[in-house]
Amino acid sequence: MRILALAWEFPPRIIGGISRHVAELYPEIVKRGHEVHLITVAVERGASVETVDGIHVYRISVGVNNDFFQWVVQMNASMLNFAREFLSKNAMDLIHAHDWLVEESAIAITKEFQIPLVTTIHATEYGRCNGIHNDTQRYIHHKEIRLTQASQRVIVCSEYMRGELQRALDCPAEKTDVVYNGLSVERWQNITAEHQYDLEALKAQYAKPEEAIIYFVGRITYEKGIYILLNAMPKVIAAMNDQVRLVIIGTGDAYSILLQRQAWDLGIYHKVLFTGFMADADFWKFQKVADCAVFPSLYEPFGIVALESFAAKIPLVVSDTGGLPEVVRHQVTGIVTRVNDADSLAEGIIEILHNPEHAKTLVNNAQADLKESFAWDKLAEQTEAVFLKVKS
Repeated sequence: MRILALAWEFPPRIIGGISRHVAELYPEIVKRGHEVHLITVAVERGASVETVDGIHVYRISVGVNNDFFQWVVQMNASMLNFAREFLSKNAMDLIHAHDWLVEESAIAITKEFQIPLVTTIHATEYGRCNGIHNDTQRYIHHKEIRLTQASQRVIVCSEYMRGELQRALDCPAEKTDVVYNGLSVERWQNITAEHQYDLEALKAQYAKPEEAIIYFVGRITYEKGIYILLNAMPKVIAAMNDQVRLVIIGTGDAYSILLQRQAWDLGIYHKVLFTGFMADADFWKFQKVADCAVFPSLYEPFGIVALESFAAKIPLVVSDTGGLPEVVRHQVTGIVTRVNDADSLAEGIIEILHNPEHAKTLVNNAQADLKESFAWDKLAEQTEAVFLKVKS
C-alpha cells in the first residue's frame, strides 16, 4: 500500500506529540511492506527531500507570518501545491492526516484525487479548553469536525478519546478506531541506557542527599494540573518529615511565574525546583535519581510521559482523567488518583514514597505492560488493519 501522510511537524521539528508519533509509527508501517510518503514543513538547513528510517520525507517551505492561523493557511496551500505535482506522477492508495492543522490540504486532496482519507486526531480543542468558549476555539473546532466528516476512518489514542470525538465532534464511535501511542525501541534504549554516573553528585544538583525526589515533566500549562500538585505538597512534605523535593521540568514562562508565586504563597517555594527546559539526555540522567513521577492532568488524551516513566522504572502517580487510566492500571502499574483533588494526589504520592517494595512491584508490572501493550511494532499492525478497512 502507498500512503501519503500529512503532518505539520516531524523531527527535527518537534512542537508537540505529533512529531514523535509520526517518526515512530511510520518506520514500523514501512517494515510491514508499505510505502510511506510524508509531506511536512521545512526545517532550517534541512534537506527538502530525504529518506528517514524508510519514510520518504518532503519538507515544504512556508513563508513567515506572525498570524499563526494565516501561517497554517499558507502551509496548507504549500502542501496542496506539492501534493498536486507529486500525485500527477505517483499513484497513492491512502491519505493519512494528523490533526486539524492539515485539514484544508487533506480534504482538498481526498476530493480532488478521490483517494481515501484516514485521520488521526491526537487531541481536540474541546478537550484542551474544557469546552468551546471563543471564536478562535470555534475555528479549530469546526476544522476538526470537517476533517473527521471527510475521513473514511478516524484513529484516536484511547477509548476516552473515542468518546470525546463522539461527544464533541459528533464523530460516530463505529467510525473510530483506538490505537494506543507507543514507545520506540530507540527511545526505550536511550532512557534505559546504563552509564556510570556519580549518583550523589547528580542528585546534589536537584536535592539534598536525604530528600526523596518527585517530579513533573511536560508543558507548563493549566491543563497539566501542576497547581494541584503544588497544593498537594504541604501534605506530602509533612508525611515525609520535610525530606522531599519537587522538581518541575518544562517550559511555559507566563504560567510558570504564576506557579512559582503559588509555591511561595503555600510556603513551599524552598521545596520546589523549576528547571525550565531540560534536554532529553539530561532528563534521562535525572530520572536515575528520581523516586516518583507525578502527572496530575486535568486533560490528557493519552499520556506518553507515563510510558517514558515506565521505561525509566520510575513509580508513577496520575489523575483519573482522559486516557491516563487506560495507560496506568491502578495498583497494578501505578497509582491513579481523583482528578483535581490535591488530597487524593498527596495520598498517592505518599503511598509510593512510604512503600518502596510496593512501588517496585508497580514498576515491574509497568515494564511488562510496556512490552505487551505499547510496542510500536504491534501498534503499527493495528494501524495497518485500519488502513485495510478503508481499502477493502
